[in-house]
Amino acid sequence: MAERVYVCDEAEYPALKKTLEYDPYLDKNLDEAKLRELQSDKYANVIFARQEYSLRDGASIGLERGKYYLYLKANDDFMAAADDRLSHEFKSVKRAKAEEESKVISVINDEQSRANAGFGSIFGG
Repeated sequence: MAERVYVCDEAEYPALKKTLEYDPYLDKNLDEAKLRELQSDKYANVIFARQEYSLRDGASIGLERGKYYLYLKANDDFMAAADDRLSHEFKSVKRAKAEEESKVISVINDEQSRANAGFGSIFGG
């Protein structure tokens, strides 16, 4: 699985968060006709909620204040579609610089390792 990091301006954070959390196929407000329409919508079928992702405030991870960092882990096909959707829907969302990307990936992976170690100790590992 590929790991990638994007950076977003604070102004677009609420819209990005909503996009990441939304799965149209779980939306009880959509009728069957609308769900059928979704099948042909290339952006509606790039569903971030079904992927591993994390959205972090830059200041909380030692990066730029007023920026949000989206960590995304998915297969290569999804990543290509995600790049397309993010650039289409958001003006400020761009791929993070290499050093920012490395830092975010490191923070996320460290947190996951600590969480896994904690679960291991709870269950006698």
